[in-house]
Amino acid sequence: MTDTTERSSTTRLPAAERRVQLLQVALDTFAVKGFHETSMNEVAEAAGVTKPVLYQHFASKKALYNEIVDEMGAQLERAIFEAAAEADGPRHQVEAGFRAYFRWAIGSGSAFRVLFSDRNRADAELADAIARVESVVADRVAGLIDIPGLSDDERHVLAFGVVGIAESTSRHWLKLGLGQGTDADAFADKVARLAWSGLRGITP
Repeated sequence: MTDTTERSSTTRLPAAERRVQLLQVALDTFAVKGFHETSMNEVAEAAGVTKPVLYQHFASKKALYNEIVDEMGAQLERAIFEAAAEADGPRHQVEAGFRAYFRWAIGSGSAFRVLFSDRNRADAELADAIARVESVVADRVAGLIDIPGLSDDERHVLAFGVVGIAESTSRHWLKLGLGQGTDADAFADKVARLAWSGLRGITP
């Protein structure tokens, strides 16, 4: 163990600050190695604490992962909601929502990889945690779909389709190593137009 780690392990943080630190370290570690390949020992060592300290905050690795997913999902939902709330009309709200999604996916880096990693979806319990995030975001998107004659269930199913478009295009954007900024915004607008054209093609 390095001198720096030894010093950090003896630094006493307030419980709330320590919890935030542990969540961030775990997020970064899961993003690099994956959930199953990461041990609680590795998270504790990376955070500069002992394993008992880590277990004081999180009962298990699954509990730690679930809290990360819930927090990241809340951040994503908030980003979409705030962007859409500032836009005028359904079309601009959809466009703003896609830009917010892309910005969050690209800017969060580790969070997006942990949330939507293919290897995490192979585990039923981890997949359930991801599905919670998708459902929360879809609930928000469903409120933006203003098409007369649709039932709430139909609106919700369409919202999952829109979320799927945002997720898959963001994932491939990142996989191709494409950059941030205006290029991402411009591409997000193209994806938004694709989704909007599809939604407008639905007649009552």
